[in-house]
Amino acid sequence: MTTPTSAADIKNSTENAATDTINKVADKARNMTDGVLQGAKSAVDATRDAATASIDKAEERVEKWRSEAEPAVADLTAKAQALAERSINYCAETGAQMREQMDKCTEATTRYVTEQPGKAIAIAAATGAAVTLATLALLRRRD
Repeated sequence: MTTPTSAADIKNSTENAATDTINKVADKARNMTDGVLQGAKSAVDATRDAATASIDKAEERVEKWRSEAEPAVADLTAKAQALAERSINYCAETGAQMREQMDKCTEATTRYVTEQPGKAIAIAAATGAAVTLATLALLRRRD
C-alpha cells in the first residue's frame, strides 16, 4: 500500500473513509429500523391472533351454553303450557259443576214452592225479616 503524498490524495482518502463510515452507519440504521418495524409488525400480528383466539373461545362458550340451555327452556315451556292447560280445564270443570249445583238448587226450590206455597211464603217472609233486623242492628252499631 502506498501512502498518499499530496494533500489532495489525503483529502480524497479522508472523504472516502468518511463516506464509507457514513454509508456503514446509514446501513446499520436502516437495518435496525427494519428490525424494529418487523418486531412491531410481529407484535401487532401476535396481539391480533391472540384477540381472535379469545373471541373464538368466547363464541364457542356462548354457543355451548345456548345449546345446553335450549332443552331446559323447552322443558320449562312445555311444563308451563301443561300447567296452564290443566288450570283451564280445572276452571271449566269447576264452572260446569257449579252450574249443575245451581240448576239442582233452582229445581229443588221451584218444586218446593210449587208443592208448598204457603210454607215457601212464610220462609221467605221470615228470611226477609231476619235480614232486615240484622241490617238494622249493624247500622245501629256503626252509629
